[in-house]
Amino acid sequence: MPSVRIVGAGRAGTAMAIALREVGWDVEPFPVRDADVSGAAGGVDLLVLATPDGVIDEVARAVEPATDAVVAHLAGSLGLDVLEPHPRRAAIHPLVALPDGATGARRLRSGGWFAVAGDELARRVVADLGGRPFEVADDKRALYHAAAVVASNHLVALLGQAERIAATAGVPFEALLDLVGSTLANVVELGPASALTGPAARGDDATIRRHLEALDETERSAYEVMAAEAARLAGRNGR
Repeated sequence: MPSVRIVGAGRAGTAMAIALREVGWDVEPFPVRDADVSGAAGGVDLLVLATPDGVIDEVARAVEPATDAVVAHLAGSLGLDVLEPHPRRAAIHPLVALPDGATGARRLRSGGWFAVAGDELARRVVADLGGRPFEVADDKRALYHAAAVVASNHLVALLGQAERIAATAGVPFEALLDLVGSTLANVVELGPASALTGPAARGDDATIRRHLEALDETERSAYEVMAAEAARLAGRNGR
């Protein structure tokens, strides 16, 4: 099996290390924080820079290039240019949430999707983890990552709003989570446009006005924005 060294012992780096070790990769020890990383690409097939996105280019420049090693990052919105001057470069972004190392490792091996680019070793990583790769070109990675943020982070923020509103009405949040589950099942089966229901979809502006009158002022702007997006999805214009 190939060997890998991972720089960055945060959630993503730890999860990747655990997952690759579990599928037989030789995982070399993490460099300690603030250690000299100049020789980190030596003696391994793959060097993964799992540092915060904002310092990937700095760390990459601090590592001496090795002709036999692929240098990769796990960032969703960055291209391969941040890995210069390394001759073999790759991007491997797991399209899964990694809340901690152990949970993240399980999810990395759960057959999920990975956005890859660059050296073919990236696809080997995904194949060994049992995942499904798809290519994202450098000039599209910011758009790809924006879509991922909307699908995951913004969904969580919306559910946070639903939890707050439900609490003021004495409604258990668990009841709404069951609704979310059935809604996602409809999206999987029918696609977003056909799965859309509710007042914005049917043009029931009177109900939307009642909602806005009942909502706390701090909740109205987000509701208005999403009602407009629901109307847009339904092919209706305006709020």
